[in-house]
Amino acid sequence: MKNAILIKVLIAMALAVVAGWAAGPKAELLSVPYVSIFNLIGQLFLNALSLVVVPLVAASIITGSARMGADNSFGTLGLKTLGTFILTSFLAIVIGLLVGVVLSPGTKKPLSEIASAASSIDLAHIQEQMSGGTFHKIETILVKLIPGNILAAASHGQMLGIIVFCMLFGFFTSKIETQSSEILLGFWKGVFQVMMQITHLVLQALPIGVFGLVAKAVAETGLESIAGIGWFFMTTLIGLAIYAFIVLSLLLKGVAGVNPHTHLRAMFPALMTGFSTSSSAATLPVTFECVEKRAGVSNRVSSFVLPLGTTINLSGSSLYVCVGVLFIAQAMHLQLAWPSLALIVLMTLLTSLGSAGIPSASLISIVVILQTLGLPGDAIGYIMVVERLLDMFRTPVNIYGTSCCAVIVAKSEGENLAPAPQPAV
Repeated sequence: MKNAILIKVLIAMALAVVAGWAAGPKAELLSVPYVSIFNLIGQLFLNALSLVVVPLVAASIITGSARMGADNSFGTLGLKTLGTFILTSFLAIVIGLLVGVVLSPGTKKPLSEIASAASSIDLAHIQEQMSGGTFHKIETILVKLIPGNILAAASHGQMLGIIVFCMLFGFFTSKIETQSSEILLGFWKGVFQVMMQITHLVLQALPIGVFGLVAKAVAETGLESIAGIGWFFMTTLIGLAIYAFIVLSLLLKGVAGVNPHTHLRAMFPALMTGFSTSSSAATLPVTFECVEKRAGVSNRVSSFVLPLGTTINLSGSSLYVCVGVLFIAQAMHLQLAWPSLALIVLMTLLTSLGSAGIPSASLISIVVILQTLGLPGDAIGYIMVVERLLDMFRTPVNIYGTSCCAVIVAKSEGENLAPAPQPAV
């Protein structure tokens, strides 16, 4: 039964590809487009996951920060986590740079053959967010760190503000009188346990949710959509594979002494959920379940590392951003010297901090870097034809990278990573 979820999800994905390809964007059932039916199935599953994200993040960070505040390990664990995040993100960006330079996907296809993708893309939302330039982007991130209304931030899913507030709330909960502290911690521990029970329930529908989301993506995009910019698509996948299966495996084995294959199997439900939802934030409840119950990381570490990683450790997206910028620059015949490549690496690392764990959030980072290089922001339209498909591939890498960071941090804290008994899924 250990592989039951694997078999079910793989079958659901295969059926979804066939169903989406067969239905296409226009086929109907009783005057209802199949795409709408697929979307309904997937959206219900995504809503069920998103429903528990904010209370789960709040409860986990508050209890984790309170625990660290009580044993005075808050600063130490925070530095270890941040250092691990920066290391893994930097390595991902470097891999993206290397595959982008070596394979040069933008030189394989003339710009005129891919430019048609831009005409059908509505870039108004992205341009609006970028209207103030690079400083405006940085300013927006800093403002979100300290929201004026925490309830409004929670209702809009602004994870940066929620994380900062909950870290402070939890830390100072450990500094007040014992009776009040115990009452507050008991409440938040209960909230966390309830949210995890709801997550267990939602996981029962994982294959169904995967089917709906993948079928919708295939029906709308079509398998032939990658043909026009296949080199870019394949270059990104090669970079993601090198980072996930080689770089992270070396870190797991060399730094944490953990078998990469064992950890990959432990994280499989979360990776498949991330693949289907294209959202690290929506997948967070499942990620908690896998990291704690299947990989054996303590709640003390996971409750701090995972929510923070969902916001500032999107290493797979960082790799994609780097490859995307290089592809567009190459397609527009821009010669990039090493100083420019170094600037791309630095800008990608900086813009990755605070990127939301939601579908296609990295597009804004690409626009920032393109404008920094003097390229038009609307050139992002050249890669939009495969954006949704690549989002499905890079999100599991984001999740896997953060889970590896949690394992490394846990090992540095002296944990033996003994997995708890796995619940039936």
